[in-house]
Amino acid sequence: MDIKNIIEAALFAANEPLSIAEIQDLFLLEDRPDKHRVREAFVQLTRDYAEKPIELVETASGYRFQVKSSYSPWVARLWEEKPVKYSRALLETLAIIAYQQPATRGEIEEIRGVSVSTNIIRTLQEREWIRVIGHKEVPGRPALYATTKEFLDYFNLQTLADLPPLASLLDMELSVSGDTQLNLGDDSPIHEGITHYEKTPSGEHSTDSL
Repeated sequence: MDIKNIIEAALFAANEPLSIAEIQDLFLLEDRPDKHRVREAFVQLTRDYAEKPIELVETASGYRFQVKSSYSPWVARLWEEKPVKYSRALLETLAIIAYQQPATRGEIEEIRGVSVSTNIIRTLQEREWIRVIGHKEVPGRPALYATTKEFLDYFNLQTLADLPPLASLLDMELSVSGDTQLNLGDDSPIHEGITHYEKTPSGEHSTDSL
């Protein structure tokens, strides 16, 4: 029984990352490999794909295969629909939640100096990148927002400790499409539509749009 080949096949067939426990559950009890053997198989697979256009990455939910960033300009053309473009306002809101969590809408607005539109919060929740984890014990009991495991998986992060410096994150406007994966680190498969933008001047008090 070649455990490595079984794991490789399972990862390609899965629609989401697989954890070590989920890999172990693929086997009958008498054939169930221990965690050390599974991890060793992941190490071997990482070596096998070192020179290929596909790479094995570990996220918060487990392991998955994905296209290397250098091939993303060609792979992105598989999706005919126009990429969804997220605004600076949405990216800044997401960044503040990621670095300051848990954070209320009022705290986000205080940091950014502008109002946060309901559409932005709704979009982030629909993407399952943020969720309400409670309410702050102050008048009005505003919702407390935090990032999710889906956020970590989408951006190829294992934990929040893997977040890049805040300045580098706020220097980007992300343009993404379909299931194209993004990573906030240096080796991320980022869509070619990313552009640089200037930060919002402090003291501005308008409402953001998506």
